[in-house]
Amino acid sequence: MNTLELSALCKSYGSLAAADHISLSVAAGSRTAIVGPSGSGKTTLLRMIAGFDLPDSGRIVLDGEVLVDGATALPAHRRRIGYVPQDGALFPHLSVAGNIGFGLAGSDADKREQVLALMDMVSLDARMLTRWPHELSGGQQQRVALARALAQRPRLMLLDEPFSALDTGLRVSMRKAVAKVLADAGVTTILVTHDQAEALSFADQLAVMRQGRLVQAGAPRELYLRPHDAETAQFLGDAIILPAQLGGGVAQCELGRIAVGSQHHGTAQIMLRPEQLQLSSDDDGDNALCHGTVTDSDFGGPQCVLTVALHTTPPRELLVRCNSVAAPHTGQRVRLAVQGRAHVLA
Repeated sequence: MNTLELSALCKSYGSLAAADHISLSVAAGSRTAIVGPSGSGKTTLLRMIAGFDLPDSGRIVLDGEVLVDGATALPAHRRRIGYVPQDGALFPHLSVAGNIGFGLAGSDADKREQVLALMDMVSLDARMLTRWPHELSGGQQQRVALARALAQRPRLMLLDEPFSALDTGLRVSMRKAVAKVLADAGVTTILVTHDQAEALSFADQLAVMRQGRLVQAGAPRELYLRPHDAETAQFLGDAIILPAQLGGGVAQCELGRIAVGSQHHGTAQIMLRPEQLQLSSDDDGDNALCHGTVTDSDFGGPQCVLTVALHTTPPRELLVRCNSVAAPHTGQRVRLAVQGRAHVLA
């Protein structure tokens, strides 16, 4: 069952098409991440779903209820959609209790009980009830903003780059905490982010936008390993793109003969992720595809990203990601082998 259905949404600002016939289904209780470079239209799409902006044409249906259809549009305050912006947008003149309880109905005693339950849901200490927003850390402010959004019992939660202002370590823990809260509450969620790693780890469904168009949507693993085109491949992470000659389920390229998941014949481009390349000492066996020399090493703790110059004519440099414990040193000659299949790009 799908909670949200977007059909042929269009939105232009003058001659700029911010959304160009976008259609997308979001399953009930799932998490969808929308990614794309700046100006791709992802925030415009989120604002149309929320009701802050109206599409020029198209249709939005939530839980079977039509929110937008041509000239007909349900106002934002009647959509029961939660929204957490990048900065949390807490009311500076209200305490934590006042922010979370804003808009709640009932007596003060009823509100307090609901606020405490929401604070517990997002792992906020009850002693923070009387604190002001400026007295909270960035992570605490985002938890308050999430609790305030959850207080309205939304059918859908929209997260607009909510972790971007946090430091790296806090971003990871906060992302996991928010994902758990929303999963436990059974709330369907859409996250807009410019961080590809964040999107890949957070979402059940990944949607990639470019120049106002939805270029590919599907499971994160599927998009990462089998993107439609080179631009999408490189946007989602480091990618090795090579020209190749296809035939009989094999690609012949500068790395040698590599298995591909395609029976196409002729010239094409293939893609490998850097972690698919395996390095060994140049004197270890003869089962390598080709040889190269390590020209640079970027140490990143558990992993190293190596630059390897292939012994080909003309020479080509490739990025290889490997375990830092066994990483070859700069200047070392190595053999290269490929793990898994290469992907044939459209």
